[in-house]
Amino acid sequence: MEGTMTGFRSSVVYQIYPKSFYDSNGDGVGDLRGIIEKIPYIASLGVDHVWFNPFFPSPGRDNGYDISDYCAIDPAMGTMEDFEELVEALGAHGIGVMLDMVLNHTSTEHEWFRKALAGDEHYQRYYYLRDPKPDGSLPTNWVSKFGGPAWEPFGDTGKYYLHLYDRTQADLDWHNPEVREEAARVVNFWRSKGVRGFRFDVINVIGKPEALLDAPEGTDDRAMYTDGPDVHTYLQWLSEHSFGQDADSITVGEMSSTSIQACIGYSNPANHELSMVFNFHHLKVDYEDGQKWTLKDFDLAALKRLLGEWALGMQEGGGWNALFWNNHDQPRALDRFGNVDEYRYESATMLATAIHLLRGTPFVYMGEEIGMSDPAYTSIDDYVDVEARNAYRALIEGGADPAWAFAVVHSKARDNARTPMQWDASENAGFTRGTPWLRPVNHAEVNVESAERGRILPYYRRLIEARHTHPIIAEGSYTPYNAPDEVFAYVREHDGRRLLVLNNFRAHDVDVDVLGGFAQGRVLIGNYDDAVVRSRITLRPYESLSIITGA
Repeated sequence: MEGTMTGFRSSVVYQIYPKSFYDSNGDGVGDLRGIIEKIPYIASLGVDHVWFNPFFPSPGRDNGYDISDYCAIDPAMGTMEDFEELVEALGAHGIGVMLDMVLNHTSTEHEWFRKALAGDEHYQRYYYLRDPKPDGSLPTNWVSKFGGPAWEPFGDTGKYYLHLYDRTQADLDWHNPEVREEAARVVNFWRSKGVRGFRFDVINVIGKPEALLDAPEGTDDRAMYTDGPDVHTYLQWLSEHSFGQDADSITVGEMSSTSIQACIGYSNPANHELSMVFNFHHLKVDYEDGQKWTLKDFDLAALKRLLGEWALGMQEGGGWNALFWNNHDQPRALDRFGNVDEYRYESATMLATAIHLLRGTPFVYMGEEIGMSDPAYTSIDDYVDVEARNAYRALIEGGADPAWAFAVVHSKARDNARTPMQWDASENAGFTRGTPWLRPVNHAEVNVESAERGRILPYYRRLIEARHTHPIIAEGSYTPYNAPDEVFAYVREHDGRRLLVLNNFRAHDVDVDVLGGFAQGRVLIGNYDDAVVRSRITLRPYESLSIITGA
């Protein structure tokens, strides 16, 4: 034991998708009281914060990311009293709350948009309302991230409103200082409830230019509105007027289609913006030609390169990464990068080790700590998510074979990660007494009850504890380590100690030379119990091994 540390660098964050965590009242939807009931389990993981996906009032077009009231609790999820109890109960275990702030857009059911639509010019200035081009075409050629144009008629006014996401998610105009003040009021409302953690959804698209222009032919329209210079200005202002007033705040920005340089700016402490950032480049290495709705084996060389470039680049610029394989928007990493059928334990723990020992703050998405994998769905009707259904329809309309189109959606759908948490082997995985909103599968063997007697869950607990007790993991520098193609390897260094981390991403043995004095080290943590340190090591299928040296 090298001493317990505090701060976001030594923290581990657990992500809960409330709708799918635990249903306390039998209506088929997870809720806040269900989370309260499971706090002993959450605490047993040793995590420092829990990030909750939105549980605010919402029409549910985008599973809660279309918010109609930022300062209330969706009645299906519980009450404000439930939330206050949740904060207090987690706090009793030393666990902080991180809320999801969706401040790029509101639901079209939000009071602000409804007032704007009714003719209130004050609220019309909250949104991007534009006239059509002189020829009657849409204001720009931008495409919605959910498919189709990014513009929708604004009632019968003849104008259009911008929606980078679903048509029911109208983008807010942050150039308007009153919008920025509203955003600060929202954050401060939750701060008054004891919340010190905030995750900002697609926050790097709030800096759109005042003049919205077409993307030049042959270019990606995302370049027209992503990572604009105003994002830094707005985040600095928001920090100064809300979360930046708390010494113990922890913030993370979800950065869409971003760059290392931009993310250095967002997360370098000198800029007073955010604690850390998510980027998604490493989760696009199984996209054919950069397109999500395709089938392709993941590119390990690209994965290694991206993880290494971001670790090194953010270090050099003083930025900080939020590290993750899984979240509510991604299919399960175990299916993408591991071997569910033959090496579930080995590949699950290898993937965990690869990021938990990296420079950055690891996030654990509910269920990954027990080895949950994608559901074995057989029909598009099994999926609820608007994005998956739209993609399936677009593939079919484009002439794709239905079986192939379903295979594509089955491999990439966001609902793969949204199936209910698997608590036991009973019907509906112990998630609900009623009919679950999304059908669970694969839970007969993979569930919390069996995981307590298994190997994946204890290993996650060891990794989490290691970050708390070994400063080299939380504070150490990152250096790439030359290893065979199958192996992602790196060195961490801090205060005279050095840590070599080896991760075999393949289902066959790989020999690795152990250089630089590491052959005289000892195993810190590894997913094979009988690993021996020597000058040349044979890594077994999906083996992770970390070797520490120094005083």
